[in-house]
Amino acid sequence: MDQRPGAAIESVPDTEEFLGDVIAGLSATPRTLPCKYFYDQEGSRLFDAICDLDEYYLTRTEIAILEAESGDLARHVGESSVLIEYGSGSSRKTRLLLDHLESPAAYVPIDISREHLLDAVVRLRGRYPSLRILPVVADYTAQFALPRDLPDARRVAFFPGSTIGNFAPEEARAFLARIARTVRAGGGLLIGVDLKKDAETLEAAYDDASGVTAAFNRNVLVRMVHELDAELDPERFAHTATWNEAEGRVEMHLVSEGRQVVRVGGVDFRFEPGDRIWTESSYKYTLDGFARLAAGAGFRVEKVWTDPRQRFSLQYLVASPPLR
Repeated sequence: MDQRPGAAIESVPDTEEFLGDVIAGLSATPRTLPCKYFYDQEGSRLFDAICDLDEYYLTRTEIAILEAESGDLARHVGESSVLIEYGSGSSRKTRLLLDHLESPAAYVPIDISREHLLDAVVRLRGRYPSLRILPVVADYTAQFALPRDLPDARRVAFFPGSTIGNFAPEEARAFLARIARTVRAGGGLLIGVDLKKDAETLEAAYDDASGVTAAFNRNVLVRMVHELDAELDPERFAHTATWNEAEGRVEMHLVSEGRQVVRVGGVDFRFEPGDRIWTESSYKYTLDGFARLAAGAGFRVEKVWTDPRQRFSLQYLVASPPLR
């Protein structure tokens, strides 16, 4: 019998929305597929595997900061706060924070992958039996509702992993502004922000030698086959990751390895050898550049923690009152 708890709220893209996004993306120039569709149960498993790769410095560097600065981080989050995590996944990093928080009022993990989220909630409830956990299955990039029974307490959002880099700068500003409205004036945001560095390190992080990231990238095609009855062979698309210095981002693409036709939703899309589908961007920031972005979204940077090599940062932001 399945012992996992039900989710408080479910608001995720359905098959019709998935199909619409795929057709719109493959009809665009350049061709694109939204990276949020990486994350079914298998995609979430693959991403967890990526986080353990030697090349993927982001996770271990962020975890090292969380471990070294956990007490200071917890002081900024504050006593009796509601912690709201965007894209909680396995909540691996969250445990490092929860272990040091003083009497948190509630924890609200939000994730698009229902199975992955509910499995994580079972583990968390075993570890923190007195903590009120209110899971939300949702696409956090879209509008969604928080649980109605959320305690009336100071709110702090948690958005680790440098996922903010998946948004183009204007999209990132709008997303941060939405978080600012959610946590309300005086609320906080603890966010992971990857920093600019050499191209070799960045490209290796998104194109590992063992091919796990390639499988993760192709998972969106696998989902199209399984969920949309798409006619295509995912293995006929190669994974690439390239640092774009001018735009300040790593770009992930799926590249057609030959002439082929992808049929989905009754629509044919013709690919020549070398034709690309842009699946993800990962923007990197300077500390000053991200502070400016945050200010435009209604946040001020209160504290920044980095590793000794300044490759990655955790930043605590405070939401300002709205302008009158």
